[in-house]
Amino acid sequence: MKKLMTAALAACALATSMTAQAATTKTKICVFDIVGNVGPMMGAMKDWQTAAVGWGLDAELIPYTNEAIAAEDLKAGICDAALVTGIRGRGFSKYAGTVDSIGSIPSMDHLRIVLQVLSLPQSAPKLTQGSYQIMGIAPAGAAYIFVNDKQVNTLAKAAGKRVAVLEYDETQAKLVSQVGATPVASDITNFSTKFNNGVVDVIAAPLAAYEALELYKGLSPDGGIINYPLVQLTIQLIGKKDAFSPELAQKSREYFYQNLDRIVAQLKKEEEKVDAKWWVEIPDSDKAEYEVLMQEARNQLKIEGYYDPDMLTLLRKVRCKLDQSRPECTAG
Repeated sequence: MKKLMTAALAACALATSMTAQAATTKTKICVFDIVGNVGPMMGAMKDWQTAAVGWGLDAELIPYTNEAIAAEDLKAGICDAALVTGIRGRGFSKYAGTVDSIGSIPSMDHLRIVLQVLSLPQSAPKLTQGSYQIMGIAPAGAAYIFVNDKQVNTLAKAAGKRVAVLEYDETQAKLVSQVGATPVASDITNFSTKFNNGVVDVIAAPLAAYEALELYKGLSPDGGIINYPLVQLTIQLIGKKDAFSPELAQKSREYFYQNLDRIVAQLKKEEEKVDAKWWVEIPDSDKAEYEVLMQEARNQLKIEGYYDPDMLTLLRKVRCKLDQSRPECTAG
């Protein structure tokens, strides 16, 4: 009888252990952070990692300082998910990647509404493409034009200037060429060095990069930052569809949105480090001209297959919700 009891208890313990293991899934998350393991992206993902334990997910975070390798390791199956920029993420989800389309989101107020919509369960089907699904989107800050000569404050004056463009994003080279400037293929790891060393005259970057990448070196002594945001940049967690259940992916997307204010507050702290002397104001007439040009560019890039038409429609609805006087909202 005693042996039977012992065997029963052992079987029960084994079953309990197997159930606990089944409830927790071990996954690898590749995290792009240009600073590495102590950077802000890794810090935010460590908080996500803690929350994910409550969803039954045992996540191992692997830091990457090279975004291209993180994306390739996701494709190769080395990672179950990867945190990359929205521009890079367009190759996995054109719908979510179009959030980072030029001129689509004028302010953080607009982006907040977009991210709220994308965190809803109704948006889940749109956030799956092929074998990948979007598991969260967060702001990375608005991108502004940094110039090494503040006199370059119009599109006409940009003609002939050397502009850093991301080599994997064909849309940037197309847009730069259209204004008569020269695109210089770069990536996230070297575009700032090229600007700081005078290899390029113009870059687009979020204000959070000002101190982290020492962009004040490239601005000195006569440069400036054009006070007109071109793009609201995002970071996106992209997971393999077969590695995460739809329920877990939804919890992750909701987590990202629920923690939006923390990320916005951190971005503001970084943006406040920008010296006010660098700001270059441009006339409202120029801004209106840029709006038209960017709208034309979005339409053309949609036709060429770079931007998702459904996402562009959603972004237009959000713009019109906050400002019904816009020409695109009154034209019918």
